[in-house]
Amino acid sequence: MIQTFIDLFYNTQAWLFQSVVQPFLFVTGLGDIAEEAFEGTEWFLIGLLELALLFAILRPLEAWIPVKRNLDPAARRIDFLYTCVHRLGVFTLTIFFVLDPLFDAIASELRMLGVTHFNLEQLWPGVTDIPLVSFILYLVVLDFFDYWYHRSSHQFNWWWGLHSLHHSQRDMNLWSDNRNHLLDDLMRDSCMAVIALIIGVEPAQYMMLVVASRMQQSLQHANVRLHFGAIGERLLVSPRYHRLHHAIGMGHEAPSDGKPRGCNFAVLFPVWDILFRTAHFGKTFEATGIRDQLPAPHGEGRDYGRGFWAQQWHGVKRVVEFSKRRPS
Repeated sequence: MIQTFIDLFYNTQAWLFQSVVQPFLFVTGLGDIAEEAFEGTEWFLIGLLELALLFAILRPLEAWIPVKRNLDPAARRIDFLYTCVHRLGVFTLTIFFVLDPLFDAIASELRMLGVTHFNLEQLWPGVTDIPLVSFILYLVVLDFFDYWYHRSSHQFNWWWGLHSLHHSQRDMNLWSDNRNHLLDDLMRDSCMAVIALIIGVEPAQYMMLVVASRMQQSLQHANVRLHFGAIGERLLVSPRYHRLHHAIGMGHEAPSDGKPRGCNFAVLFPVWDILFRTAHFGKTFEATGIRDQLPAPHGEGRDYGRGFWAQQWHGVKRVVEFSKRRPS
């Protein structure tokens, strides 16, 4: 059954590439990137499968055990648009393949100097060369760097100007993971791709790592009253744990005692929050959003934009505005 599905997938990829993508490349004079475009076709189909699985699994869960009822349908549609742009637009894979030739050239120069290419799988021969073990190892290492990237986006005012778009969704739903400023996505995906190349992740393996991370993050953002229990909450980020990160006045604001701004920055594994003392294992499902969205006197009534391009433009303006503030 599994092999039949795999064969169907790759037959579909070949048909789509030969019937649509390849003719387009030749017409536009882009035939020299045919190999990358073939990989991009695979990514596009995986993105379609992700969307279908998310809708088939998480949408019924949201209807069955929602945290908040009667979500704004316009807000959900915008988040779905962000998801399509990110997961069907070959965003991450394009960055990886742009950087891959650069890293090959650097590795070639290093070999000339007698410096061997680093590969994380070589750390524990006989164990880390087992596919599942190496996959988990890469996932943990990338998640460690993702934790610090995420936490940094809350600490620097100009960066928060971009990242705050993600937190401005007051009706969180299964599509909200990709509600990000395009510049923020470009920065993060470039950073993760660089780290993946440094530690020796192959392109096909990188694709699977990204898909595994994205699916779990979609669950985190879903409008579902769900948690993983006392032990599970400390092993994998749950919807309740991550919702506290999005909570107004809790997950992303600087406290008065001078501690780091916010809590629950872990992307997949709460162990990083536990180790670096940013974990908050609350048992409530809080309202999400940003304090400055609230009307006076509780907030500023700040407008984060309703449409896609309005949100992108407001994000650029916040970068300029927030960069002028004193460091938090």
